Amino acid sequence: MARLNVNPTRMELSRLKKQLGTASRGHKLLKDKQDELMRRFILLVKKNNALRIAVEKELTAALSSFVLANATLNEAFIEELVAVPANEVTLDVIEKNIMSVTVPTMNFHYDETVTEAPLNYGYLNSNAELDGVFGKLSSILPKLLELAEVEKTCQLMSEEIEKTRRRVNALEYMTIPQLEETIYYIQMKLEENERSEITRLIKIKNMGGN
Repeated sequence: MARLNVNPTRMELSRLKKQLGTASRGHKLLKDKQDELMRRFILLVKKNNALRIAVEKELTAALSSFVLANATLNEAFIEELVAVPANEVTLDVIEKNIMSVTVPTMNFHYDETVTEAPLNYGYLNSNAELDGVFGKLSSILPKLLELAEVEKTCQLMSEEIEKTRRRVNALEYMTIPQLEETIYYIQMKLEENERSEITRLIKIKNMGGN
């Protein structure tokens, strides 16, 4: 590790010692932050995986019902049903802070009766499979939103963990060792200068004594 290019003076030594203290405290704080971020990230990843499995399972069931409905009903009838939304859905995205990471909180607003009767249509041209499709898809909607929120949070926290890791490594493997080596060099130089000065004074004293 190359030391810093500084003058080996006591003033420089004092300055570098303070800088080393600040770097060491910063390293500890960043390491603690990294550990806490990792702890929360692992919990979120577990939640994300469980939620994704549940959503995919429900989506698979809904698509299976749709395949049956599509095979037994007139396609034009199905297209007409979904051409115009039956209900209005709004989404508010609010930001919150987790360990200095800004993550989204998604608030989903819709008429809750939509899960009971997602579309208004007559039952003459429909069948049980089609009714089940709309019911299943409507019930999945809140879970899909939660999954999107958790996945985005995981992504943002992952980026912050990587950024923090780089800063921790820079301090641990470059800044702190460089400061320590430079401090050691200055201390050696100062001690060497002191020894030289003592030797010089002894010589002068001896010369005076003669």
